Amino acid sequence: MENTFFVDSEHLSPEVLKKKHQLETDPAARKDPMAYLPGMEVIDSDVRDRVLAEMNAYDPARYTPRHVRAALDHPTCSLEDFKALLSPAAAPFLEEIARRAHEETQKHFGNTVYLFTPLYIANYCENYCVYCGFNCYNHIKRKKLTMEQVEHEMAVIAQSGMEEILLLTGESRAQSDVAYIGEACKLARKYFRMVGLEIYPVNTEEYRYLHDCGADYVTVFQETYDIKKYETLHLLGHKRVWPYRFDAQERALRGGMRGVAFSALLGLSDFRKDALATALHACLLQRKYPAAELSLSCPRLRPIINNDKISPLDVGEKELCQVLCAYRIFLPFVGITVSSRESARFRDGIVKIAATKISAGVSTGIGDHESKYTGQGPKDDQGDEQFEIDDSRSFSQMYRDMDQEGLQPVLNDYLYV
Repeated sequence: MENTFFVDSEHLSPEVLKKKHQLETDPAARKDPMAYLPGMEVIDSDVRDRVLAEMNAYDPARYTPRHVRAALDHPTCSLEDFKALLSPAAAPFLEEIARRAHEETQKHFGNTVYLFTPLYIANYCENYCVYCGFNCYNHIKRKKLTMEQVEHEMAVIAQSGMEEILLLTGESRAQSDVAYIGEACKLARKYFRMVGLEIYPVNTEEYRYLHDCGADYVTVFQETYDIKKYETLHLLGHKRVWPYRFDAQERALRGGMRGVAFSALLGLSDFRKDALATALHACLLQRKYPAAELSLSCPRLRPIINNDKISPLDVGEKELCQVLCAYRIFLPFVGITVSSRESARFRDGIVKIAATKISAGVSTGIGDHESKYTGQGPKDDQGDEQFEIDDSRSFSQMYRDMDQEGLQPVLNDYLYV
């Protein structure tokens, strides 16, 4: 599995290439993934231990059709029921699971589907994550938008009618420090009703500062909750520190963020165990912070520049549908986002069943919204994308498609008073 993702580049110097290969092949060259680095805040929380205990004890193969039948018959879904719904034994029940998920979605969300768009403002990264297009050893065109360029991109997006934006950066404090991200949040508040962040994890007070600058919620991908697998995939950088990443959502809530989102990148490890850990992580924080607005997403691996062979392990569309429906049954009040990594056909189907939020007008490149939205703007002054998307529909097309499917597109449901 590990060697599947390693890619050499003729653009790397012999010295850098030697260091890269050493990280890939010599565990002694890597830092302990459980050891905090200087400046990383340690919080007192039992959530991590509880999630790991349940995930490590979970054996999907021990569940039978009888367990799945009982889970579907119960009016509320316990953790044991959820484990059964994620198991291989649940596959023959997928249509029934989808109907149950649809009932829960209708009960709590009706026909609404929320629309947003991501805006990547920088793609510099200090991590070596072997599956990611932004990783520090991948030879791509790097770019960091100036505040003038950030505002221009936001103006272009806002003209389309979009009211919620998700700001993203590569994980580099040196290139995209907290002050830079904060200024982007202040600009976003001028153009959008909802502002989300998907950045490197930071400390509680830094999340508080970003919230004061205008950010409403924070998304953090744990990537995989399997620590051993995580260690083989994240070889260098702050992201290698597994527990600091795990606690990011809780630090964000302590810092005043209204909401947080959780996700594993399905296909890096055992997707059933990762799905269990993701949902339980959200569930335990919901109990601990009942006023928080939580959401889940369920992305799969996608090809990246210089490596088109990256693909999810054992996670087809049926398995993805099973996970999303199980999420909805286990956590009926939680929002679920479906990524543009998936096909338009799949996304259109799943928002009728379990998902409640969908991205539109998506670009994972840097500074290219004007060229993609209007066909104008400099096309030679853009940063490369993080990964390939599958659904490239514009906001207006997505809005029409959702409306024609009998859904109610929602651009914003939050009022500031």
